[in-house]
Amino acid sequence: MGTFEIVAILLAGVGAGTINAVVGSGTLITFPTLLALGVPPVTANMSNSLGLVPGSVAGAVGYRRELAGQRTRVLRLLIFSTAGGVLGALLLLWLPPDAFEAVVPALILLGVVLVIVQPRLSRAVAARTAAREQARELADPAGHPAGEQAAVRQPVTGAWWVAIAAFGTGVYGGYFGAAQGVILMAVLGIGISESLQRLNGVKNVLVAVVNGVAGLIFVVVAELGLLGTDAEVNWLLVLVIGVGAVIGGFLGASVGRRLPAVALRSVIVVVGLAAVVSILLG
Repeated sequence: MGTFEIVAILLAGVGAGTINAVVGSGTLITFPTLLALGVPPVTANMSNSLGLVPGSVAGAVGYRRELAGQRTRVLRLLIFSTAGGVLGALLLLWLPPDAFEAVVPALILLGVVLVIVQPRLSRAVAARTAAREQARELADPAGHPAGEQAAVRQPVTGAWWVAIAAFGTGVYGGYFGAAQGVILMAVLGIGISESLQRLNGVKNVLVAVVNGVAGLIFVVVAELGLLGTDAEVNWLLVLVIGVGAVIGGFLGASVGRRLPAVALRSVIVVVGLAAVVSILLG
């Protein structure tokens, strides 16, 4: 692998880390880049998942202020997200590589569509949250604090279906993961009565753990040759993406909130669509 390829992957890692910390969908930057450089799809997916873990952790650390007081919520949701991530990773390794290669264009397109509709989802979630807060204030004649009312009226993990949705999102994240953060933000924002910035902190932790668990499974299975798979992790790719993702993760957590969201989404959409066209044209 030459200098140009390494620099391209490093920059893709920085972009992915930044985007993951702010809105999610960084995989739609790094994964198509790896495909364009000729990396086999399954190897690219495995190496990408591992490489983005440090960036996801950096993003979670950057949002530690928003995570204050959410320990119980995070730990409970982690149980479901982690279980889903394990299942998704095993499906990737157990199913034939041709199956993954066949659905890659559809998965990338799904991620692109979710990124495009993400502003509408965010507005809907924000409106729903505002409506809940207003209803809570009107229904609280005793004048209890909103946080106290939330604790009484809603479980710490939100609506009953949030945990199930976290499991499903974990399966998707362990198998592929593009736009996993967008899906999680929609789920958490609709099902949990909390500010979006604090929920973004929760999202960063869940995504980091799903990617980490999936990556660990990829390493163990690939190194031991289990499940009859001949796919392998490319550690150079993991290293380069990881370095870039850490830089991007802290960048996204510190200045990413001030970056134009439309610019971030535009980059994701262009790269994703270019990857789909490239794959379909063979």
